[in-house]
Amino acid sequence: MLSYDELSSPERELWDAFPQGHRVDLRTGGPATDDPAAGARWGPERTVRAAVVAALLLGANGDRAGAVAALRLTGARVTGRLDLSGAEVGHTVSLKDCRLDEAVSLRGATTRTFEITDSRLPGIDAELARIGGDLDLRRSVAEGGSLVLIGAHVAGNLLLTATKVSGPGEWAVLAGGLAVEGALFGRRLTTRGGLRLPGAQLRSGLFLQAARLENAGGVALAAGGVAASAVDCSEGFTAQGEVRLRRARIGGLLSFAGAHLRGTGIALDCAAMQVGEFDYSTAAPAAGTVDLRSAHAAWCRDDEQSWPEKVRLDGFTYGSIRYGDTVHAAGEEETPAGDEVARRLAWVRRSPGYAPQPYMQLADWYRRIGHDDDARRVLLAKQRHRRRTLPWAARAWGHLLDVTVGYGYRPWLAGVWLLALTLLGTLSFGTHSPSPSKPGEGAPFQPLVYTLDLLIPIGSLGQRTAWYWSNGGLQWLAYLLIAVGWVLTTAVVAGVTRTLQKT
Repeated sequence: MLSYDELSSPERELWDAFPQGHRVDLRTGGPATDDPAAGARWGPERTVRAAVVAALLLGANGDRAGAVAALRLTGARVTGRLDLSGAEVGHTVSLKDCRLDEAVSLRGATTRTFEITDSRLPGIDAELARIGGDLDLRRSVAEGGSLVLIGAHVAGNLLLTATKVSGPGEWAVLAGGLAVEGALFGRRLTTRGGLRLPGAQLRSGLFLQAARLENAGGVALAAGGVAASAVDCSEGFTAQGEVRLRRARIGGLLSFAGAHLRGTGIALDCAAMQVGEFDYSTAAPAAGTVDLRSAHAAWCRDDEQSWPEKVRLDGFTYGSIRYGDTVHAAGEEETPAGDEVARRLAWVRRSPGYAPQPYMQLADWYRRIGHDDDARRVLLAKQRHRRRTLPWAARAWGHLLDVTVGYGYRPWLAGVWLLALTLLGTLSFGTHSPSPSKPGEGAPFQPLVYTLDLLIPIGSLGQRTAWYWSNGGLQWLAYLLIAVGWVLTTAVVAGVTRTLQKT
């Protein structure tokens, strides 16, 4: 048990100020000398033992009537280990511009607002802690130790704005199962090691604008299964490693506007993610693959130049999608600017291999905004992509369907072929006179009607059987028109059937 006589001058000042919640400021006023980076050189006049801090927080100097006790200390060097594991701390703690020689332990503790701002310390272990207000670590530097928040509960906000954490291993921040009733603010957060948040519950969102997370060759942000109202990784956010949001549930905005994703292998894993608004307008293409398999976005906004060479899109669904700032929802009639269809098809083809779903999803979106021609163009591209995966015989038949009727999505091609062949036959047959099959019987020879009778295999116009040619070239032309007529008819039927079945 500490006695008052054993305390140093700055410790007595802190002891006396605690019951009224007054702040003790040990700074000298010189920016260089007050920098916590130089705190190892601070003398006894600026040194407070961690045991004194812990004793005050655990009731060594009781509350005074009419005042709210709190520990507020500025510009001090805290020696020894501040260990509050399992403690119930009923007072606000505020350490500002301090240097802590050893890591802080809040493991399993229950506290009110706990602040260590503009300070330097080796790390914090707050696993399973219950923070009744904010956990505020703004602008502090944690060197050589991780920030551990596994299973912790923060009733207010978790403030990591401009904080720097250099973990000893793969992870700088370990916060699996973290629950924050407010938001996690990490603007300009810098980590050496990954930020690990699997299964975290962030009621008011995760904000990492301009943050820099470095875990080259590993995972920079592990937030699989996270539930948040919003996740903002914009304004120059940089991930040197994979960003993992697999199975995340984000009610509002997920933004990578102006971000830099520099993973190796997979840069962004959003498989099975559910998000309200997805803004993927990064500053540059991701260095690795973007995985959106089975993800869903109510709307998606992107930039053409943001996507990497590989984008896994099988199962990705969206209510609306648009380049740039304009998003079209179902029912809107505005025509997409430029040849957006070609750009979207190039985007779909970034998905490795052949998968029909991305084409069907894109075509469905064009239908819902009233662009049926664009939808048919997408479905035609789907058939052409599929054709490359088929055996040679099926590919040959596919080429025929494509040329003749565009797989049923361009049926007017059959009319073009029919018109061209009709003109060819009429002009060719009109220059000669055929021989009647039965002299003196049948209708007079009509080149146009005779050509149509050859081309249309269904029914008869009475010309094909009534006349024949002694001219070998014209007879072979007649045979050719009959064969082409059957091919055109078969292709039309196959193409229309395919269209009706939406395959």
